Amino acid sequence: MGGRLGSLEVRLARDARELREAQRLRFRVFYEEMSALPNPLSALLRRDSDRFDRVCDHLVVVDHAQRAHLPIGASSKVVGTYRMLRQEVAEESVGFYTSSEFDLSPLLASHPEMRFLELGRSCVLASHRDKRTLELLWRGIHAYVRRHRIDVMIGCASLEGTHPAALAEPLSFLHHYAPCPEGWEVRARPERHVPMNILSKGTFNPKAALRSLPPLIKGYLRLGARFGDGAVIDRQFGTTDVFVLLRTSEIAERYVQHFGLQEQSGAA
Repeated sequence: MGGRLGSLEVRLARDARELREAQRLRFRVFYEEMSALPNPLSALLRRDSDRFDRVCDHLVVVDHAQRAHLPIGASSKVVGTYRMLRQEVAEESVGFYTSSEFDLSPLLASHPEMRFLELGRSCVLASHRDKRTLELLWRGIHAYVRRHRIDVMIGCASLEGTHPAALAEPLSFLHHYAPCPEGWEVRARPERHVPMNILSKGTFNPKAALRSLPPLIKGYLRLGARFGDGAVIDRQFGTTDVFVLLRTSEIAERYVQHFGLQEQSGAA
């Protein structure tokens, strides 16, 4: 599974060394650029890692043009990554990461015939945050979804900050304009539930609220994603998290074509 755009290639991490490089990229973005608080081991190793890493597949975008600047024997530089956890793997091992924040039990029980995939830990190196890298990540995800016959993608998406009042417009926008459809509802766990319905519909400008959303969440919306009931404060990462639901059957055809998500794209 892979695809190329110029010097960039998307594929699954091939070995422990590439996984460590993806973890170093995550540390750089989450802890150095953003406001996450590392535990002592992560701070020492300068890698973002947890117990889910060992059972997940790790999608990486590598830049082969960077190889000349790396130590002898090092792989090409990892400049983007996504962590992917299939339902059958989660159920046989550590469960879904998302379950620590949102109650997935009703959703999974209501759709036993569906195959679920959890997406998480998405990040891109600042110098590579452009259309090419995004396209390659979604080519890789789409190829993975096709290979494993995935029906539904789920996960947490983050808004920076831990004060819901300061995020009233974007949270209210997701609550009113992009809720999960009937039969697909997911709620934040009761002990962590933070209301998203902060502002009544009609009391804020939805276009301004949409513009204020993080690029990743806006990208999910364009693809057809819907969002759960209630947010969760993640104090370690300094974020307010929302639940994302993206059914593969709902991905708009125009975006399938835009991102080159076709069999001939080289991402099969």
